[in-house]
Amino acid sequence: MVTPPRTAFVLGGGGVLGAVEVGMIRALVEREVRPDLVLGTSVGALNGAVLAADPGPGVVDRLEGLWEAAAQGGEMYADGAVRQVRRAVRTGTHLYSSGPLRRRLLEELGDRTFADLAIPFQCCASSIERSAEHWFTDGRVVDAVMASAAVPGLFPPAQVDGEHYLDGGIVNSVPLGRAVELGATEVYVLQVGRLDRPLSTPRRPWEVARVSFEIARRHRFVRELAALPEGVRAHVLPTGNDADDARVDSVTAFRDFRQVRSRMRAAHDASAAYLDGLAEDTGDRPGAG
Repeated sequence: MVTPPRTAFVLGGGGVLGAVEVGMIRALVEREVRPDLVLGTSVGALNGAVLAADPGPGVVDRLEGLWEAAAQGGEMYADGAVRQVRRAVRTGTHLYSSGPLRRRLLEELGDRTFADLAIPFQCCASSIERSAEHWFTDGRVVDAVMASAAVPGLFPPAQVDGEHYLDGGIVNSVPLGRAVELGATEVYVLQVGRLDRPLSTPRRPWEVARVSFEIARRHRFVRELAALPEGVRAHVLPTGNDADDARVDSVTAFRDFRQVRSRMRAAHDASAAYLDGLAEDTGDRPGAG
């Protein structure tokens, strides 16, 4: 008989804002909160896969190194405007090559399969052919993460075993419900802060698309949070960042890595305070059984 996971980490999508999840992970690791299950979507799949591969204290340094390298080099979005336009015209689907991201993931995870990971891990992607939410649970981890992080318009659809996928955030940006379905009773939600950001009426075409996506993303999470069964606790960790920061909504925000370090620090401090508050309320460390 398989014992269901008690403690799950749920890592949501959010592009460059995913740096905050590293600060949250540091706060959890420092308090020896260890997951029995890790679930991720999009950038949360990337952070989650690295965590699940080796959840020891060193994982925070590896994640911080990965994000700081991106901040210094910006290699994922290094193409100039001319090359971006040429690629968009040639392919009709995307601006950037997924090659740099795949190479970086291979450096970090190699050819590990899901079975090789230290902690059970799953990640979500959007199947094009089936118009469906798909959960990767086996096979090569890098292939699954690339599928989960295939942001529409930025990267090409990812192909795995003959099927094509786009970013998992389209169908399940913060997969709280999946953790509950799999039996978790203590869920730590690592989200990037967009759930708290106020939405305003769009005035430009690209704002319409962004606001529409945000409504879909938030509606599902709010519904799942409100429908938690008795005996299940969800802790939505705070980012500690300014919820009114307009920079995260700019057209070029997806490749603006300048705030990576400050976002990680703020998320760590805010999440550490939250977790310490839990310990004071319960008289035990968070996640303790």
